[in-house]
Amino acid sequence: MTAAALNTQAPTGKAATPALTPAQTSAHTQAQALDGWLPERATDGQDPAWVETLRSAAAERARALGLPTRKNEGWRYTGLQALLQQGFAPVSEALEALQPEDIEDLLLPDLDAYRVVMVNGYFAPALSALDGLPNGVVLGGLHTTLTETPDLLADSLGEVAGDGAHLFSALNTATLSDGMVLLAERGVLLDKPVELLHLSVGTESPGVAQPRHLVRLGEGARGTLIERYASLGDATYCNNALIELDLGHDSVLEHRRLQLESPNAFHVSGVYLRQGTSSRYDAINIGLGGRWARTDIITRFAGEHAECDLQGLYLAGDGQLIDYHLDVRHALPHCSSRENFKGIVHGKGKAVFDGLVYVARDAQQTDAAMSNRNLLLSQNAEIDTKPQLEIYADDVKCSHGTTVGQIEPEMLFYLRSRGIAEGLARRMLCLGFAGEIIGALGIEPLAEHVSEVVGQRLEHAPL
Repeated sequence: MTAAALNTQAPTGKAATPALTPAQTSAHTQAQALDGWLPERATDGQDPAWVETLRSAAAERARALGLPTRKNEGWRYTGLQALLQQGFAPVSEALEALQPEDIEDLLLPDLDAYRVVMVNGYFAPALSALDGLPNGVVLGGLHTTLTETPDLLADSLGEVAGDGAHLFSALNTATLSDGMVLLAERGVLLDKPVELLHLSVGTESPGVAQPRHLVRLGEGARGTLIERYASLGDATYCNNALIELDLGHDSVLEHRRLQLESPNAFHVSGVYLRQGTSSRYDAINIGLGGRWARTDIITRFAGEHAECDLQGLYLAGDGQLIDYHLDVRHALPHCSSRENFKGIVHGKGKAVFDGLVYVARDAQQTDAAMSNRNLLLSQNAEIDTKPQLEIYADDVKCSHGTTVGQIEPEMLFYLRSRGIAEGLARRMLCLGFAGEIIGALGIEPLAEHVSEVVGQRLEHAPL
């Protein structure tokens, strides 16, 4: 009798346990890879009961959802195998050894901003800069706020994201512990930007941080948020971050996001946005770093005459996957949205753009336009792009389009004939393509930083 057959036999008097097929074994092994992301929690009594209820419901949802596969349309081009192989374990406590001088090289020169620093997913007050906040603003760590003034968050935390878009959103809520809180009361004008710096530091074993952030602007409030992901060194780690943005009537938020993680990092982030009447959201997403990165942007209009402007630039090279998913839902009339993303892919890099604009039957007078344009710099580069419109109203102005192209040989020849080296010529042409997005950042220290990083990458990019 073969060993395989022995595995299907049960001892006398016991029911046989069917052997798992190879596919079942693989699925079981993959599911186990995320078990550590849901550690058993012992309630310490410090958190409000509603927070524990939120966590418990999300943990049950995560277990029920299971791992997405390529059969799920939203994950068709985004395999999880590389992520699952790392065996990430949660970062269980804050790293307090860092001093302000340790992060000086990561700060943007000449940027005058309030700063919230997260180290491996935990708020680091010693590295942050919160002095001089205007009256009517709460800015600080989520854990501290839940401990000292939980009533400030009772009606907000979890309301915008709801059940989340997928498994990783549920995992974030299930382990909800720390993050940033930014609350601005009615009519508050933030006099300078708020910078949220996610700083990752390598640990003995690959760790996963799951920070949770909440931004709530009251009626007529105005503010700018710069969200950056960076690392000290080239360690392997994972960030599974989620941010909820709740914009009140006539409020305005400018949101700049820069993902420049370690080349060995894995990055999952969810941006959940709810816009009140006549509010405006102006966002630019820049994706440059990491080995495997996916960002979901989920937009919902809760009032008429709201405006949403989403722009983005991604650059993927050898060994990189950068993935953006947009889900913009127009359920009310008289709202507008713009989605404009550009990508540059070189070497054996891969990028994914999956954008959906949904217009409900009652969302008359909707104005929406989606564009995705890409440059492929090598024959081995790959872009999977899928802009979509789903329209059920009949009085709308909607459009979408995508392009995939290469650098025009004539333009490259022209520059080289003027004595410009090939690498520098390629850098100039690609920066010209990306310039629309970089120029729209509107914050000079950030724009200069992005331009320099993109330029250096492209000048030396393998074709």
